[in-house]
Amino acid sequence: MEHSLLVWLLPTLALVAGVAIGFLLARLLPNAVPNSTQRQLDDIQERFDSYQNEVVTHFNSTASLVKKLTQSYQDVQDHLSEGANRLALDEQTRQRLLAALHADAAQTPRERLTPPKEVQEPPRDYAPKSPNSPGMLDEHYGLKK
Repeated sequence: MEHSLLVWLLPTLALVAGVAIGFLLARLLPNAVPNSTQRQLDDIQERFDSYQNEVVTHFNSTASLVKKLTQSYQDVQDHLSEGANRLALDEQTRQRLLAALHADAAQTPRERLTPPKEVQEPPRDYAPKSPNSPGMLDEHYGLKK
């Protein structure tokens, strides 16, 4: 009888002790090992923050490049204007050169193209037939008699 009592008592005590130790460890160390969902959420948040930083950097560099491009265009315009003033032989040539430089800002609108006045028949999507011959949908079309 003692032997059967020990067979049941030892595993039961080990189970109770394991549950108690597990409960105490779970209460004392709740944040020691974050669960996988929290790790995934932190990873996604980190990737999103990195992406946002890349987008901001991209648009900042794009704005800087566009600003440089605008300044370069203005420098070319100034250089051409200066060359027209300095190199033109007479006042009329100088005025024509300057007008050509600034013509892109004040271009006259182009005339609209008008469609032809004669009415055209739209293209047909079938083969025309002569008045007394059978059409392609006739049951005798293409058959030899």
